[in-house]
Amino acid sequence: MPRMIDQIRASKLPSNMMQFAAKGALSVPPDENIEILVYLAKHNKIFGDLARITLAGWDEKASMAVASDPKTPREVLDYLVSPNNLRPNLLPALLENPAVAASELAKVAQSASAENITVMLKSERARGAKAILESLRSNPYLKASEASEVAVLLNGNQGAAQPVSAAPAAPPVASVTVEVKGADVPQAAAAVAPAGEAPSAESGTEDDAVVDAYLTEHTAEIVEAAEKPFQPVGGIVDLLGADYFPVVEVRDIAPEQPAITTSGSAAAAKPAPIKPAAAEPAKRGNAMQKINSLDVKGRIQLALKGNKEERSILIRDGTKVVALAVLEAPKLSDGEVEKFALQKNVLEAVLRQIPLKRRFMKNYIVVRNLVANPRTPLDLGLGLMKHLLIVDLKNLSNNKEVSETVRKLATKLFKQKVDDANKK
Repeated sequence: MPRMIDQIRASKLPSNMMQFAAKGALSVPPDENIEILVYLAKHNKIFGDLARITLAGWDEKASMAVASDPKTPREVLDYLVSPNNLRPNLLPALLENPAVAASELAKVAQSASAENITVMLKSERARGAKAILESLRSNPYLKASEASEVAVLLNGNQGAAQPVSAAPAAPPVASVTVEVKGADVPQAAAAVAPAGEAPSAESGTEDDAVVDAYLTEHTAEIVEAAEKPFQPVGGIVDLLGADYFPVVEVRDIAPEQPAITTSGSAAAAKPAPIKPAAAEPAKRGNAMQKINSLDVKGRIQLALKGNKEERSILIRDGTKVVALAVLEAPKLSDGEVEKFALQKNVLEAVLRQIPLKRRFMKNYIVVRNLVANPRTPLDLGLGLMKHLLIVDLKNLSNNKEVSETVRKLATKLFKQKVDDANKK
């Protein structure tokens, strides 16, 4: 007797049965149920969204059995290990399953959360796979101690003295935290002063400590990206606005016309006043000039100690270690984070980092904005959606900017919450 999955592939099931299949309601073994759901999620345009939602909440015990079984079809394993679909509790099983391709695990390593990095560094397979370790080394959430461990593993236990070491006496740490270009500048001030500027007398001890800690923790990334210039995500015109680049030529200026009086005589008319450039673009332009003069270390220092305007620019820095530094700034306000959570022109790493801060997740607007942001990774958005209020779920279900999967789940949760409210 042919399996149900074979009938689905051959499109032999009626529509009502396909809907049951997408809900995981068919009377088949758990492993075949998951195989059916993955097939629908990847290949069926009508029931694919429903299948993805079902998979996201599938029984963990059954999912674990499939994730750890080498006989599980490759398509299923690739789906489960995909960064967009990965459930953290399944990662240990997927790491040790020889049927899971190392190239797929390398994709996970590149954007893994801090918790998943810890899991991967405990895996014997990950510790011995160069592709996985290389991806981990470029991960923005990698701590200095973990970067040192990865370097040792990559260099066959002979890389302990490499520059990525976080030991206090290592030269890179000294070169990052202290760079004095004048004998009269105190070291503590020089460590946090952006290049070309005198240290600010208003900088507090708290800011200094935060800067030192961040520079030390991210030494490896700073050394690797030291020469990268400022390149905003989305481009410079998008950042400053088209009004910042006015085109003024002779042909753009209308000649003065004489004013015609009621008596027919002509009198010189005053030319129309030229509107001054908007203050906001000019202000932003000055901040841009300042930022463009800084290297990676200087931009990090500015991200941690600068003002709101400078943070709003640096959050869009294409260099991860700089953009993520903005989220560590002591003066960062909740209002700024609310805007960051809704921005489409920031690195994905920024949107993934925001939920890792408990302070930010206590702000409902931040959560709502992350879910409504079409750039937010699907796995992150689906996980946060359960925290939304009924009115926001309804709005999200009609939001054409987000993916169809997000809208479908929003509709489902909206109906559930309305039903629960009516029962009370």
